[in-house]
Amino acid sequence: MEEIEKVKLLCEKLGEGNMVRAIDSFVALQKELSSKKGEDFVNISILGFIEGMLVSFQRKYPENEDVQALLEEVKAKRERLEEKFKRAKVPLFEGNNST
Repeated sequence: MEEIEKVKLLCEKLGEGNMVRAIDSFVALQKELSSKKGEDFVNISILGFIEGMLVSFQRKYPENEDVQALLEEVKAKRERLEEKFKRAKVPLFEGNNST
């Protein structure tokens, strides 16, 4: 996933190399679950993880435009993937005028 590599490069640029190991560990763990949960579900988990990391970086480095741009990109992709898992809302009382 392209976003993972972008976040890892950003971590290196910010001097947050220890976060690269955390990303690698989390991604490896999630990839092991992909056969059980499905690829999209795992990708949502990974994107959520790196989104949280980017939110922390946003607070720590508020002037860094790279953090903000990557956060917006990751958040948008996660939201698009999550749409696949949302169920349509069924109106409970539509057409039920039996009063």
